[in-house]
Amino acid sequence: MGKSIEILGLGAGDLDQLPFGIYKKLVQATHVYLRTKEHPVVMELEKENFRYTSFDSIYEKHDQFEDVYQEIVQTLLQKANGEEVIYAVPGHPLVAERTVQLLLEYGPKENVEILIGGGQSFVDALFQSLKIDPVDGFQLLDGTSLHSSQLQIDQHIFISQVYDQFVASNIKLTLMERLPDDYEVVIVRAAGSSQEQIDRIPLYELDRKVTLDNLTSVYVPPVQDEQIMLKNFSKLRSIIATLRGPNGCPWDKEQTHESLKKYLIEETYEVIEAIDSGDIDHLIEELGDVMLQVMLHAQIGEDEGYFAIEDVIEILSAKMIRRHPHVFGDKQAEDSKEVLLNWQEIKKQEKGEKEASLLDGVSKAMPNLVRAYEIQRASAKVGFDWQEITPALEKVKEELKEFEDELTGETKNLEAAKKEFGDILFAFVNVARFLDIHPEEALFETNEKFIRRFRFIEEKVKNSNKPIEDYSLEELDRFWDEAKANGL
Repeated sequence: MGKSIEILGLGAGDLDQLPFGIYKKLVQATHVYLRTKEHPVVMELEKENFRYTSFDSIYEKHDQFEDVYQEIVQTLLQKANGEEVIYAVPGHPLVAERTVQLLLEYGPKENVEILIGGGQSFVDALFQSLKIDPVDGFQLLDGTSLHSSQLQIDQHIFISQVYDQFVASNIKLTLMERLPDDYEVVIVRAAGSSQEQIDRIPLYELDRKVTLDNLTSVYVPPVQDEQIMLKNFSKLRSIIATLRGPNGCPWDKEQTHESLKKYLIEETYEVIEAIDSGDIDHLIEELGDVMLQVMLHAQIGEDEGYFAIEDVIEILSAKMIRRHPHVFGDKQAEDSKEVLLNWQEIKKQEKGEKEASLLDGVSKAMPNLVRAYEIQRASAKVGFDWQEITPALEKVKEELKEFEDELTGETKNLEAAKKEFGDILFAFVNVARFLDIHPEEALFETNEKFIRRFRFIEEKVKNSNKPIEDYSLEELDRFWDEAKANGL
């Protein structure tokens, strides 16, 4: 006879709910292994000379549930080498039972046949106790490994494996990431049995004042409050679709990819301003404005039948995995410099023959100060660069001299001077690159400094009750020096 493990379900409640066939197998078995003996059926079967071994002690040995499940499974597989194993679990074997899934995975590798018996699922009992129609949509989640990203708060949510206060506390904190602290949740114990207990409580009390054990589940009703739903990505998407829909906003409906370009640029700069200000609330708002631009472009793509936001997310996700083999693959990267080298190499392979020049990857849409910086960085990667800063500084002096020559000769050549002025800026950007100074950031700081000092001048003038036009440049300069002395 081949090796086998037969898995039986103890159902969701007491002995009255247990199918007769399962009952016969349990009481007639020479020995039964239980994931846990903390179940009403076990207490009743003990009166009928029920012979079993439970794995409850294993829970005390490990800090992680996965380690508990792994030890239980390995023990059962070893037992199957010398006996026909009957293993019983709460509920139905195929509903929220990690050990069963592990047995189905490992059993065939050990030449052990895994047989699944019946048993009433606790989900059926929950629907009955709470009078819920599953056709409305629901989620069944494991409380021992719950993440807020899993939650579809507009559906019925059932959370199982709420063994103790530690698990309940983690569930509470996870739900609070998406729901108000006082949102009503339902704790259901021993659903459908004579010991059934249903408690409706505010979320913040989830790990207090209630009995938590192997038969406990948490039910989270669907969110109806529009304000709570505002945190959901699906809600944002529906808002954008409505704005672009037949009864939407005339302005939003008129927009195209081309018409929105200027707004994306503006919003990006406002994000940078928020970062520089250190105002987190402002940053959150401005990041939302950038996201709005992405969502509008995606909705336009969907309206025109070319692409949707899922396509944007898919391409981005695939790119992040592909370009981070040191995280998602087997490649090594010791520091950020090596990461950037790997990134560029992967990017080069992806582009293939599309780019005839190293500089093709530098966008023409960039502000030209930034574009000059990126052009120089790209050419430097293949050695087209000075080895130290001195020649770069000399180049600045050379370009400045040529600029002055165009302005001070017998015949001023403003067109030529314009070109030389561009050469000066380009040369200065090169110096900044050698010093790890980003020219855009440096110029931004200078602009802000000028604004602070000029506002100081304006305030001084205002306090004098004299028009600014009546001041000489020398007088205004003295105010400037005062602002500088004050650290502005």
